[in-house]
Amino acid sequence: IPSDSIQQVIAAKWMTNFSDGKFYAERLLSRAELASIMVKAFRLDKRQAVNKENLAIPDVPRSYWGFNDIQIVLKTDIMKGYRGDEFFPNQKVTRAEALAIFAQAYGVFQFPDDAVNEILAAHPDEKSIPTWARKAIATVATEGFLNTDAQGNISPLKPVTRGDMAYVLSKYLQRQKQQPETPEVPIIPNSPQSP
Repeated sequence: IPSDSIQQVIAAKWMTNFSDGKFYAERLLSRAELASIMVKAFRLDKRQAVNKENLAIPDVPRSYWGFNDIQIVLKTDIMKGYRGDEFFPNQKVTRAEALAIFAQAYGVFQFPDDAVNEILAAHPDEKSIPTWARKAIATVATEGFLNTDAQGNISPLKPVTRGDMAYVLSKYLQRQKQQPETPEVPIIPNSPQSP
């Protein structure tokens, strides 16, 4: 993972270094950490759904550090709970899950299946992508946000690392910076008033 990817994501305050000042790109992400990153990167706290009633999540009490962010990702449907409304905040996330959750926040392109298969065919291990994640990963690939190994493998079932996430977020950040500013509408002076 290029170190400038990590620097960009830290500068955007979407991810932070640990208290010792190191990033630890190889560390794995938990569901709670991913929730927190998604809220920041996509400003999910500004979405309308956030005003719904808080949900009762048996394994995420109010005292839990990620309580607010987890409430937000569930209310906005960016992440889902499991059976019995549990969130499993400390569970590690696979690359397929992380990419699908990122795409959910970004907006999944509704490609027809043929197009999805064609996009993913460029990756030698595309057969190992779970069916439910294919459209989402095709979206991330099309947008140029996907990090793969040198052979182009996506490794969807491997756990996602902090470095993987930093890469995807840095590409998304660069995309946002390239968006043209809204053009200024010229102000048309009032027609001269007749005296």
